[in-house]
Amino acid sequence: MPVSVLTGAGISTDSGIPDFRGPQGVWTKDPQAEANATIDRYLADPEVRRRTWRSRLDHPAWNARPNKAHLALVDLERAGLLRALITQNIDELHQAAGSSPEKVIELHGTMRRAECLSCDLITPMPEVLARVEAGEDDPPCPRCGGIQKANTISFGQSLKPEVLAAARAAARSCELFVAIGTSLTVHPAAGLCGEALDAGARLVIVNAQPTPYDPFADQVVSEPIGEAVPALVQELIDAAR
Repeated sequence: MPVSVLTGAGISTDSGIPDFRGPQGVWTKDPQAEANATIDRYLADPEVRRRTWRSRLDHPAWNARPNKAHLALVDLERAGLLRALITQNIDELHQAAGSSPEKVIELHGTMRRAECLSCDLITPMPEVLARVEAGEDDPPCPRCGGIQKANTISFGQSLKPEVLAAARAAARSCELFVAIGTSLTVHPAAGLCGEALDAGARLVIVNAQPTPYDPFADQVVSEPIGEAVPALVQELIDAAR
């Protein structure tokens, strides 16, 4: 039974990375931080860029380690059941856990690289952060002098067409679609649930808070993700034997 999985920020909270819209979420506690995550604000306001670069220096993802939920999804892949692992996260903890890079579809990019918004140069993030630590508060592109940001999708930017196409194909070609740790309020990622349902797949949602897709799911699990995902994966592996 091919299974496609969509993960959001909630799967990484046990690794010490706060989510965005949960009770203790980054944007719940500081709505202005969400406003500053728009591409227009980032481009127009040097102070927004300076704050963003400073926050990247001590982002908890740099020291985070995969948790039981990440590792369980590796087990699902090794059992031959994983069609694709679609993630809204930018922390690369799935790859760190052992998920095959070719199975991981990063909808929103990765924080581990920087990109120039003028010439598209991609630079390893540690190289740019070293410049910030050395005193550059808004480090320009080393090739053209343009504005740099993390190689991620900000509000106001479109997802890369080839990435979205791969995610939609994965949603349409599975028998079970599992959404983990995502509020399912941000589109087009949330719409992948509908794509899977329209193609005849069953839907399972694992999330602490209710989501708009709960009424359409075969199963909704609100237990802690670090416990629920390993249990669900084991159940799927046992059923496939």
